[in-house]
Amino acid sequence: MTIKNGKKMMFIHVRPWVNMNRNGGVMSENKIYKPKQISGFPEWLPEYRAVELAWMDKIRAVFERYGFCSIETPSVEEVDALLAKGGETEKEIYTLTRLHADDHDKDSRLALHFDLTVPLARYVAQHCNDLVFPFKRYQIQKSWRGERPQKGRFREFYQCDIDVVNVDGLPLHFDAELPAVMFEAYQSLDIPPVEMHISNRKIIIGYLQGLGVKDIPFVTRELDKIDKIGVDKTRLILAMHFELEAQELSSRERLDLAQKCLDIVQIQFADNGFVEKVRTLGVANDLLDEGLKELSFVMDNLKHLPQGSVIADLGIIRGLDYYTGTVIEVRFKDKPLSIGGGGRYDNLAGAFINQKLPGIGVSIGLTRLFAMLLDEGYIKPVAKCPTQILVVLPAEERRAEAAATAHSLRLRGVNVELYHSATKVKKQMSYAEKKGIPYVWFPPFEDGQPHEVKNMATGEQVQADPSVWKI
Repeated sequence: MTIKNGKKMMFIHVRPWVNMNRNGGVMSENKIYKPKQISGFPEWLPEYRAVELAWMDKIRAVFERYGFCSIETPSVEEVDALLAKGGETEKEIYTLTRLHADDHDKDSRLALHFDLTVPLARYVAQHCNDLVFPFKRYQIQKSWRGERPQKGRFREFYQCDIDVVNVDGLPLHFDAELPAVMFEAYQSLDIPPVEMHISNRKIIIGYLQGLGVKDIPFVTRELDKIDKIGVDKTRLILAMHFELEAQELSSRERLDLAQKCLDIVQIQFADNGFVEKVRTLGVANDLLDEGLKELSFVMDNLKHLPQGSVIADLGIIRGLDYYTGTVIEVRFKDKPLSIGGGGRYDNLAGAFINQKLPGIGVSIGLTRLFAMLLDEGYIKPVAKCPTQILVVLPAEERRAEAAATAHSLRLRGVNVELYHSATKVKKQMSYAEKKGIPYVWFPPFEDGQPHEVKNMATGEQVQADPSVWKI
């Protein structure tokens, strides 16, 4: 404090805010963190998020038309539960710990789920006595995988899943119903045409057994990568593997065996012609026959879908080890990229309960699909907010009347926003225009004046009664 011209004056020294530790000591100056998006974790502007939400509503409506009920499971599961069915996905699992975890926290062993199927298995096993079977459920939730972010691959993403789980046995007709539901869900989004590629893992497993292959899981994983690494590289990898597995074979015989493995996964038919084609390969196996019969049944029961939209593709294997029968993958007709899929699992819940609970499920990779079409300019932005009417605030002293007008409109199901301050009408109109609000409502600016509403698209402005006016 000092005195100037006989008056007391106080000077305050201002310094940057600092973070203090528990003892009152200075830890560090507050620094501005430059915001940036984390790679692999997408986020959309409001005008695109609104489209994504609309997609979810359409998909949900299709699922419910077929009798599927909604459930939601936690974002985390115990690590052991995820490891039990994760297969090669194990290396992509995100575990959860507190920043200042103690020894007790380390015992909890929690992780973010990498898909919605394993949480479903745990859920069904836990609530088995309270559910009605066959249990038909859908989930629209996020999942997390710690894979390398790239175009079409995310670390955090929405999945839209439907599954049917039953006790002891699950009728095969569900293997046809779920692809049909999935196809209808894609159609509801009004996106480019898609193809349903369907196979049966019993076919490839039985075929490899008939060839005398010993390490079938290794071979199926390599065959599942053909789209990524190509036929020639896959053939070389398999031949090198057979050099270790079947040393009694000559180099030529190992290459021939690798080629025979490739022969079956390159078979595609839009009808049941795949059966005869497989027979020409000359491999006999009971499991192979069972798979061919099941896939033929599924194809026959999907004939009501548009021609060419369902393909028997014996190259569809699916990487997760819990699939045991029908497997499905969805692609655009003009793109090889997978945008959804799933399959049958005979005993996924076996790790949680001593009871056989077979099921089949399919999943729409919503985020992958959305991001792809957004990048290509196929998805057009909509209004930046759900507001249908902006009520102008004429003056602060008329706020109560303006608020009553907004309330009257909301009571009839209209989304209404009351402008936050009594500023110039031009500024309020500009706000509505920038947010894409279709109507602006003018309550009386003076006593005795009528209400008016303006259509922002046409410019038409007319008198209106807030108690009866309709959009």
